[in-house]
Amino acid sequence: MISKIHSIVPYGFDGKLVEVEGDMNRGLPAFSIVGMANKTINEAKERVRSALVNSEFSFPDKKVTINLAPAELPKDGTYLDLPIALSVLVLSGQLISSDVSDRAFVGELSLDGRIRPVRGIINIVETAKKAGYREIYVPSGNILQASLIEGIDIYGVDTLQNLYLALKNQLLLKRPKKIKYTNEEHTIRNHEGPFLDHIRGQKIAKRAMEIAIAGHHNILISGPPGAGKTLLAKAAVNLLPRLSSKEMIEITKIYSIAGLSTDEVISERPFRSPHHTASSTSIIGGGANAGPGEISLANKGVLFLDEIPEFQRSVIEALRQPLEDKTITVSRVNRKTIYPADFMLVATMNPCPCGYLGDPTHECKCTEMQIQNYQKKLSGPLFDRIDMMLTVEKVENKDLRADSDNSNHEHNVVKNNITDAIQRQRARYKSDGVFNSSLSSFQVSQLLKLDESAERLLANASEKLQLSARAYFKTIKVAQTIADLAGESIIKENHLAEALTYRRK
Repeated sequence: MISKIHSIVPYGFDGKLVEVEGDMNRGLPAFSIVGMANKTINEAKERVRSALVNSEFSFPDKKVTINLAPAELPKDGTYLDLPIALSVLVLSGQLISSDVSDRAFVGELSLDGRIRPVRGIINIVETAKKAGYREIYVPSGNILQASLIEGIDIYGVDTLQNLYLALKNQLLLKRPKKIKYTNEEHTIRNHEGPFLDHIRGQKIAKRAMEIAIAGHHNILISGPPGAGKTLLAKAAVNLLPRLSSKEMIEITKIYSIAGLSTDEVISERPFRSPHHTASSTSIIGGGANAGPGEISLANKGVLFLDEIPEFQRSVIEALRQPLEDKTITVSRVNRKTIYPADFMLVATMNPCPCGYLGDPTHECKCTEMQIQNYQKKLSGPLFDRIDMMLTVEKVENKDLRADSDNSNHEHNVVKNNITDAIQRQRARYKSDGVFNSSLSSFQVSQLLKLDESAERLLANASEKLQLSARAYFKTIKVAQTIADLAGESIIKENHLAEALTYRRK
């Protein structure tokens, strides 16, 4: 007798269909699993046996063989525990084939028969929907994330016994309510801070941060220790725009794949701040399973690299391709995965290793060679991919305790300006997820307009500053964001002049 149970396993940013075939023959009692199963899946034999017995089912006293097809697909994780258990129930006659046909199942089993949540549930449900399954049964702990996908009947199950009763039409499983996520209903929670109002001075830096967030531009802030660089970057969290429903699903999907969230929906834009000792794999992604790294976890949000020259040179240079393409391809021996990496880079650095180069109140103790080696850690091609570069000065001590109210007035004004600018971009590009920074050079030429004085200024500046083609178009995109903040549809001379101040001298 042969049994067939349908399941899905995550595979990179997508999923793969797996057919769990079972066969039972006479012979010495045995339970084996074949089909490119790794150690975790082989351990499922003991989990399945204990779960069946402790759920008051009988385990057949015969030779049971489970094949995971296609056999050439490497399989990992505990996703197939539940399908394997159902296959055994069909083989032993406790379920019939019609009970499980045209349905997909996924879940990890505990020894007492409870069904635990798994990673990558959105991948799984999306793949089941694309494959044409009408129903999918998932762990109750995954039901909230699974309900983000529409067009397929989703059932949450908590125990093997309850699933059996449901398949026999003796128990009615509750289906999740379809959750409608909209910009109006789900706002970014206010963090404890800091807010712009908490930062003394630095008016130019605040303005630059406003422009960067409004257009999703990459920004590098340089200055001495204590100038407020890190504080400025952290204040950006509360200025980020609301998520669209599509963005919410994409972010939640990445966090589920990474195992950082299995039972909740990510409703805030991510703000990732890895330490400078982080490896290239942890930043870019990879490992045995080609998992997502920090740049993918920061998708649709901010990647903050504090003291970026302290990161390994290989890590810094690996950012080139994702900064340009907004995706990252992670290749390993057995798989190749493309993850989204549409993040806004906020980086800080000191002018030199000691931090006091050019400071009138502190003497720089670095040698010329040390300064050159420090600054050379950021290559020209990487600088070329950063939209805005800003140097901040240290705030005078007498200004640090200046009186200020607690109304967060400046923060609210800036946030409203950013929201209005983003609405103009959405109207111009007819899309929720497209910012000025994400335009190609062709789109810049087609969609962004400069008046005559701005055209002349750009021609002169590009020659004097020797702007590369990439820097040329980035300047236009920053100028368009400045125009959007001013409520203008055409880039004018003053908009372009301000944008040029944020180019590397």
